[in-house]
This record gives sequence, structure tokens and C-alpha cells, in this order.
Amino acid sequence: MVRCLWLLPLFATLLLLSSCSKKSATLTLLVWEGYADPSFVHSFEEQEHCKVSASYMGNSDELVAKLRGGSAGNYDVISPSSDVATSIAAGELAAPLDLSRIPTYNQLSPQLTSLPLVRVNGKVFGVPFMWGPNPMIYDTTAFAKPPESWAVLWDPKLRGKISAWDDLSTVYMAAQILGFDKPDPSQLYNLSDEQLDAVKKKLVELKPNIRKMWSTGGELTNLFQNHEIVAAMGWPLMTNQLRKINFPVGETIPKENTTGWIDHLMITAGSENKDLAYKFLEYMVNAGTQKKVTDVTGYTPANPQAAQFMTADGVKNLHLDDVDNYQKHIYFWQNVPRRAKYNEIWNEVKAAQ
Repeated sequence: MVRCLWLLPLFATLLLLSSCSKKSATLTLLVWEGYADPSFVHSFEEQEHCKVSASYMGNSDELVAKLRGGSAGNYDVISPSSDVATSIAAGELAAPLDLSRIPTYNQLSPQLTSLPLVRVNGKVFGVPFMWGPNPMIYDTTAFAKPPESWAVLWDPKLRGKISAWDDLSTVYMAAQILGFDKPDPSQLYNLSDEQLDAVKKKLVELKPNIRKMWSTGGELTNLFQNHEIVAAMGWPLMTNQLRKINFPVGETIPKENTTGWIDHLMITAGSENKDLAYKFLEYMVNAGTQKKVTDVTGYTPANPQAAQFMTADGVKNLHLDDVDNYQKHIYFWQNVPRRAKYNEIWNEVKAAQ
């Protein structure tokens, strides 16, 4: 035993190095804005002795392009929306999940977990995280009452006073104006060439009213805050941000209804931190964390048990007391089989003079 004492400093050094290694672990995210806010991420970092490093995406195609471009190994966790989640799973860009490692999955809304969006060959590739609409956001000082229709965005009186999201959601919105979602809302994601040509024409007519297109939530918030625009399609996140600075903001779902999204958390196939990633997914769908995420984003949590931590007004504002009726006005994004064609049309709109 005495002859082994010289090994003790070596063992101590190895233990120290092992501990440092665990503390320096970094979990990398590629997610939507608001999904890595320090108000809830910091507790996870302390709990797991790690660092969370987040990058943000402006639209779903940006996420897919990065994953297919060989960047999948640069990220551990992603938050794809329901329009690309299926293709990411089918393309083996995400890892199939062992749901036994995410016990809180059983608390998530069956309305969300029962959808086939992230199921491929009997395997589940993502957990529902947050959901919500793409509402019309407007400056209440510019409108006597809430706008009733998306058609107001084409009003000549608003020339140079609106913004448009640089995303296919704007294509879906124009298709709704043209009635292509009747009688089947899923048609929005399966438009024919003739319908896409009509959408293109409609969106080109909108261009004189567009002051600037936005790609990130912060951009749209700034456009309103600087009084450059008075209306746009946006996210509840921007409404939340503007309310916090006492901007006179309104939010509404027009009579044509709107599209919306279900964001999922996925672990990338190339992640080298899958154990830590599983812990992160479990932490993020926990009811307590979900409430904190809604505080930042204004989105509706996938875990309805988050309501126990909210005020009655908070529950009402997030429609957790009226989920079925509220979701009737939201056509959740679906996989778009001809996504390349949609992007072609959208790029032609942006290039039009």
C-alpha cells in the first residue's frame, strides 16, 4: 500500500480533470428566438454544471439548410416547426428518441403528441414544446378597431407602412385571402401551380405597402417601436416584447383565420452530447420551465400542467381554458411536399419590381 502512495497525486489530478470536463460541457442549440432565455436556461446550466450556447434561426428553411449543409454535428438540440419536422425526421437529420428518458412526455397535450408530424417508421423524433398562431400585430393608434381581415394589409392607405415576414408563411396567408384553404385547410400546403401563380400575383400587389421584410423577431419589434410600420403578420413573442415597453400594440386573428406552428425539440443525429441533450429536453417540457418560457415568448405550452403556475388571466391569455375552440382558428403548419416550388414562387415575389 505504501508503495502506491505516489499514485495518489495522479489520481487526484485525474479526478479533477474529469470534474472540469463535466463542468465545461457545452450544449449547443439552433432554435427560435426566446427558446434559450437566461431566465430559464441558467437553472439548467447550474443543475448540470454545463454551458448552453444558442444560435437563432429566422425561418424553417434556414434550419434545414444548415442541417443538410453538414452543420448538423455543430448542434445538439434544434426546435423545428411543424412544417419541416417531418422532413428532418425522415431525412435522418435527427435521432429517434427513447421516450423513457423523457418521463414528462406523458404530461404533454395528447392533441399534440398524437399528431404524425415527428413519427417515422414507428419511431418518435421530437417532443412538442410550444405552439401558437401567426397573428396580425398592429399599432392600435393607427386603427379605430382591430382589423377584421388580412386584406387590410393591401389597403393603399398603408403604402410603405407594413412589414412582411421573409418566410413561406406569407405565401400561406395570401392563399387564405384567395380562399384556397376552403374547404380543406391542408390545401395551403399542397397548392397547385395555378394556385401558386395566383398567390404570386397577389403578393406582388402587396409590395408597395411593404416598408421592409423582417427575418427575426427583434427586427419586427424594432420596426414597430421606431414607428416605421403599423401592421404585420408576426408572432406572439413580438406582441409580448412590445407590451413590456408599453407600446400600443394589438394582436388579432382575422376572419380568414391564420396559420400556426407546433415547435418540437429534437436531438440531432450528429450530437456528441446526447445524454445532456436528453436532460435538456426533459427540463424544457417540465411544467415549471414551460411556464417560464411562456413568460418570455407569449406562446402556449405543450404541457398543460404549466397552468398551475399561472394566474387566471395568464391561463385565459394563453387560451389554455379554451384550447379546442382556439385551435379551430389556427391551421397548423404541415409538411410541404413541394417546398422547393413554394420557395421559388416566394423568391420571384421578392425579386419583382
